[in-house]
Amino acid sequence: MKDKRKNIKRSNVFQLVLGIVIIVLVNFIASFLFIRFDLTFEKRYSLSPATKKVLKNLDDVVFFKVFLYGDLPPGFQRLSNETKEMLDEFRAYSKNIQYQFVNPSENPNAKDRNDAYRLLVERGLQPTDLRVAKKGESSQMILFPGALVSYRGREVPVQLLQAQLQEEPNKVLNTSIQALEYNLASAIQTVMTAIKPRIAIIEGHGELNALQTIDLQNSLSAFYSVDRVTINHKINSLAVRIKSDSTHDVLLNKYRAIIVAKPMKPFDEKDKFLIDQFIMRGGKVLWLIDPVFASMDSLQKYNTTIGIPNDINLEDMLFNYGVRLNLNLVQDMRALKIPVKTGQVGNQPQFDFFEWYFFPVLIPTLNHPIVNGLNAVKTEFISSLDTVTAPGVKKTFLLTTSPYSRTVNAPALIDLEILRQRPDERMFNKGPQPVAVLLEGEFASAFLYRIPPELSGNPGLGFRSKSRNTKMIVIADGDIVKNDFSQKEGYPLPLGFDQYSRQTFGNKDLALNAINFLCDDSGIISVRSRELKLRLLDGNTVMKQRLFWQLLNILFPVAMILGFGIAKYRIRKATYTHPARKK
Repeated sequence: MKDKRKNIKRSNVFQLVLGIVIIVLVNFIASFLFIRFDLTFEKRYSLSPATKKVLKNLDDVVFFKVFLYGDLPPGFQRLSNETKEMLDEFRAYSKNIQYQFVNPSENPNAKDRNDAYRLLVERGLQPTDLRVAKKGESSQMILFPGALVSYRGREVPVQLLQAQLQEEPNKVLNTSIQALEYNLASAIQTVMTAIKPRIAIIEGHGELNALQTIDLQNSLSAFYSVDRVTINHKINSLAVRIKSDSTHDVLLNKYRAIIVAKPMKPFDEKDKFLIDQFIMRGGKVLWLIDPVFASMDSLQKYNTTIGIPNDINLEDMLFNYGVRLNLNLVQDMRALKIPVKTGQVGNQPQFDFFEWYFFPVLIPTLNHPIVNGLNAVKTEFISSLDTVTAPGVKKTFLLTTSPYSRTVNAPALIDLEILRQRPDERMFNKGPQPVAVLLEGEFASAFLYRIPPELSGNPGLGFRSKSRNTKMIVIADGDIVKNDFSQKEGYPLPLGFDQYSRQTFGNKDLALNAINFLCDDSGIISVRSRELKLRLLDGNTVMKQRLFWQLLNILFPVAMILGFGIAKYRIRKATYTHPARKK
């Protein structure tokens, strides 16, 4: 009997030691192997290959200082938790990721707290002002749903909350969570880039001036080195000549992309040719063109104006690349409201706000990296566009107007009197009108067999008849990237900010996303098209069946445990009751 007990004890000790050895061995092997399993349907916790590549290339510490912390409302607490989980996911692939969560409102001194707020705004973070109800009392709360990312002395801000007009808070929150991987990975890539890619804003054809695009240029400067360039027939305006072993030198693009923002004067053939060859060498272009010219200045003076075709001599070139700008203006019942004088009391004019159908508000619906989760975009006198046959070119409509739209061909009479009339919905029946398109592929030169005579004798042109694989974006409204100016003080306002409604539209994010997509070689921007499904309960059903589900959740577990206990008791009784006792 004693030997049997010793054997059992020896066997237990052996099993314990063996288990410890196996655990140590498994952990030792696991330190060299890295395997993670994501069992969620939409792969919520799986990083994209582009993000993993960025993380694995880190050679020094990237530090995230996140300011979404403290006693937060439930929605912002969830965003804070998801941010921490995403950073932990980053740390699983790189030990150089470090982070700290800070509450900028924890200082009890109001002056010090306001100084901290001001410093965060100066460093690029935008506050969110909330009214929160607690214990029957309402209070104001200022949050900074953002982070500062630093690496080797360089720093960039990241906004974690992706605001969207006319969207439910839950959807805004879900969109923000969807964008976390892209926003954080893009910040790492930006802060790691010592030499910024170069882009150019073209001038010399009546384009938007430096003040009208100051916020666009400042925003782009966080990611790119931005120049303002006048082509003026100079080959070296967009290209640089490199010595080659061959007979002729080689021309290389100086810029990753160029922006043509609302030109109002015709392009001559020489400047068009230089842009064409920039594209043929793989350059990217963001075209922001007004096919029809109309101005609010004339309307404010005379209450009427005429929208006339804007001849800038680019139609043939764009048509060759696969897009046609239509000579019309789009009216949309989903439009921006503008102030209109409705009377006067004493010396004070009285204003009211009306939806101005010539200023459509575009709400993106496409699941594409450029516009996915983007806030509504405001426009001014926008036109429609169509695509045409261009072999080897893929076309994707990025933005359309609402289904309640119509077009007015130029020359078009524009009269403020339409604001005083009730709109006839039957007239707004043309359906969504495309106003922005992405073109990708290999483009044929618009100057095949017709090089401008002034340049045809130049052997150093290095003429290309077909482009490398490249892309461009065409938007039929130049004012999308124009910042307004304060009517009282005259200073430039943030791009997309409407001083009448005090709302910020998604114009800046659209421009940044467009340039990032055109210039992105790592593929990180593709993460923006990732979709995490928001699985919300039906509010009406919850209210109707609330008592039933409460009772079910309380009583069912208790009943299940009691039933399991009774069944187990009966089974044990039937098994161990002595037969003699049954008799």
